[in-house]
Amino acid sequence: MSDSLPPCPKCSSEYTYELDALLVCPECAHEWNAETEESEPTETVIKDAVGNVLQDGDTVSITKTMKVKGAQSALKAGTKVRNIRLEPGSGDHDIAAKVDGFGHMELKSSIVKKI
Repeated sequence: MSDSLPPCPKCSSEYTYELDALLVCPECAHEWNAETEESEPTETVIKDAVGNVLQDGDTVSITKTMKVKGAQSALKAGTKVRNIRLEPGSGDHDIAAKVDGFGHMELKSSIVKKI
């Protein structure tokens, strides 16, 4: 039965099944309509902690102090991060950036604010 159904667009699981007019993924619980999903790919919108839409190249600031694993000091609130890159679909760390004094890091959009 699942040989003729498309894989899940979110997690690529091959175990999708039909439920009325929808296709359902049992692994991530994503539901979609096969006709609209194929013709209209959805673009994910990444927002910061206060709801501003983020784009590649934006400058953001850290909203709360956070410990960095393996670093001697913490990343303090108010630290500016320039030239961010958005990486949707890579889990909850959806921003890649180079932070001065720390190097390359992946950040959560929920802890940054657009400047």
